[in-house]
Amino acid sequence: MDLKHHYLELNDGHFIPILGFGTYAPKEVPKSMAREATKLAIEAGFRHIDSAYLYQNEKEIGLAIQSKIADGTVKREDIFYTSKLWCTFHLPEMVQPTLERCLKEVQLDYVDLYLIHFPTPLKPGEETIPRDEHGNLLYDTVDICDTWEAMEKCKDAGLAKSIGVSNFNRRQLEMILNKPGLKYKPVCNQVECHPYLNQSKMLNFCKSNNIALVAYFALGAQRDTWMDQSAPVLLEDPVLCALAKKYKRSPAQIALRYQLQRGVVVLAKSFNEKRIKENIQLESYHGWIELGWERKQTFGFQH
Repeated sequence: MDLKHHYLELNDGHFIPILGFGTYAPKEVPKSMAREATKLAIEAGFRHIDSAYLYQNEKEIGLAIQSKIADGTVKREDIFYTSKLWCTFHLPEMVQPTLERCLKEVQLDYVDLYLIHFPTPLKPGEETIPRDEHGNLLYDTVDICDTWEAMEKCKDAGLAKSIGVSNFNRRQLEMILNKPGLKYKPVCNQVECHPYLNQSKMLNFCKSNNIALVAYFALGAQRDTWMDQSAPVLLEDPVLCALAKKYKRSPAQIALRYQLQRGVVVLAKSFNEKRIKENIQLESYHGWIELGWERKQTFGFQH
């Protein structure tokens, strides 16, 4: 199975590639690496590119996409680009101008998918993580349903083909789904999801509502300073490593394939050329359970 040509139909009729390239990196990683890694990813066959305002790399991602369009590797319509609305821009009047600024940064006329990055609004402004003098986060009181209405207007304006959410729990999703006058329901919920955090309840809820689940940190949580450094490393898990040895694949390939076989859209993140190429080589072979996906055919969703 060549994953370069496999998609999932979203509830608005658009299609999302089931395997995406994640571009988040800690702030100490040079932004130029995101540009070069994205070029490598597109050359390897990735067509789904995931970024966000928070990552502060959309200019570099845009340069990578434009360079691959310019050299004939892809056309704009081949690329599925995701960006996300940050928490300091939840005020309805800030949503569309923020997306317009994103589009200017990434040099695109539209994004394929625009997500509310987190359900929690922060104090409006340019400071990404606003805090008071004691270091406490400064929150805002914007109704998430009002923010969603502004997202719907972005879709109507043609600035985003599809709209969705990220890091929402079931209750927060239901607030939108049950909103009076709802015009478009979220096409997806992007959450941390991997074998150590399989999100089975959220996956079942999303499938029952024809909402795609998109997995980030699919190869294990980012080991930033906030994380317990003694926590187990997913890609060193003995079961995962044993399966990798059995099937002559890498632990990362096993972890990614696990998600695809559950009907989850998965983001693979790496800035290493060898691993970027490896992560898209998830074709079927003897011993794997077949996914049964066809080009542009839905999997496990109700219509």
